Order: sequence, then C-alpha cells, then structure tokens
Amino acid sequence: MLFVFIKMQKRTYLALGIGVALYFLPHIENKLLFFCAVIVSSMLPDLFSLLPLVGKRRVIKFTAGEVIKPNDFLHTYTVCVLIAICFAFFYPILAFPFFLGYSFHLALDSFSVRGIKPFWPFNKISAGPINPGGKVENTIFVMFIIFDVALSIKVFA
Repeated sequence: MLFVFIKMQKRTYLALGIGVALYFLPHIENKLLFFCAVIVSSMLPDLFSLLPLVGKRRVIKFTAGEVIKPNDFLHTYTVCVLIAICFAFFYPILAFPFFLGYSFHLALDSFSVRGIKPFWPFNKISAGPINPGGKVENTIFVMFIIFDVALSIKVFA
C-alpha cells in the first residue's frame, strides 16, 4: 500500500520551529547553534518535497516487496530517534535540538487528515482532523506567530 502524503504549509513548520526554539532558548548555552538546528530539523522531514531534483515518484524498495516513498519514511519517529541517537554519539550538542525540531514537525503532521506512520515499519497511521492549507491550519499558523512574538519579547527584552 502506498501512503499518499499531503503536508501542511512550510510556513506553519517554520513558525512551529521558531516557537519551540524560542521556548527552550533561555536554558541553552550555545543559543545560535541550538536555534539554527531546531529550525533546520523542523523542516527536515519534508526534505524530498523541498528538493526539486528528487521526484515525487521516487521510492525505496525493501525486501518482501515493501515500497515506501522517501517522505513517508522520513515522517516516522523511528527515523527521528535513530538520527538523534547518531547525533548523541558523534555530535551530542545537536542531538536535543534535532530531536525537538523533528519530533514537533511529526507531531504537527499527525494532526493532518492524512497523518503519519509514526513507527515505521508498522503501518498504523496517526491522523487528525486538520486539512492542510485549510482554515484550521491557517489559524494554527497565526497562533504560532503570536506565540513566537510573545516568546521573542520575553526572551530578548
């Protein structure tokens, strides 16, 4: 079964990443690296949709005939945890911000009507009522912007 992935708007992920980074920023020593890592990792699960050279029809074939699109594979907590563990061993300062940004992106996607497969290779889908690009997502985006502005005032004032 191929999983059709409809994603939310990139601006919503960006607003979420900024909010998460600002929330934790007062407790972090290396603020610039942390902030940048959270922002980048909050956009990372949509990597293949951001790169125009990688077609949407590309698939990864596994044994036993399972076919999965790269976006489906990247939208799992399995990948999030594995990459965070690699960072923890080889570049520990990036493990926490990477996990925060990536996991909050996945949490937001799990509320979309198409949802995500949170624990690959299991096929269970976690989905919610939000239509990507709809009124509810736009409201969430505005709420994140307000949250970001309030946190910016708190952190930098």
